[in-house]
Amino acid sequence: MSEGKSEIRVRAMNSDDWRALYEIWTDPRVCRGMLMVPYQSEDEVREKVENPPQRMVRMVAELDGKVVGSSTLRMARSPRMQHVANCGLSVHADYWNQGVGSALLSAILDLADNWLNLKRLELEVYVDNEAAIHLYEKFGFEIEGTMRKYAFRDGEYVDTHVMARVRD
Repeated sequence: MSEGKSEIRVRAMNSDDWRALYEIWTDPRVCRGMLMVPYQSEDEVREKVENPPQRMVRMVAELDGKVVGSSTLRMARSPRMQHVANCGLSVHADYWNQGVGSALLSAILDLADNWLNLKRLELEVYVDNEAAIHLYEKFGFEIEGTMRKYAFRDGEYVDTHVMARVRD
């Protein structure tokens, strides 16, 4: 990066990261774009971070030593879908539009393409999350469909796009 700017570092998520992730995941601005419900307890977040599901790779983005984002890559369980994974991102609202999402997504794609030989990456995104949709499209994801009334948020049902990046 240019002189004077800090570099975003992506690394594996550690159990010690739970406090920073609690701050991110309970921020109403961030929560609005995710399927998580507000008001998660510290214990719930710590449990999620310390005891991840199987077949999931988790990363965080650091800026000046502070965790400012996270990503997950969850591989499919079916033997017939070993080439497929679902990915997700969250970025601290104070660091939106600073390259954190791009750094996390670049790391996910590197892992998927160069280490896991995944052919299809999938994700879901609210149709009104234009910044996220733009980010995903920048990295080759395409909208494959829309799930109507997929989630309940802010007192109403909202639609979600299913997006995927398919490598030949």
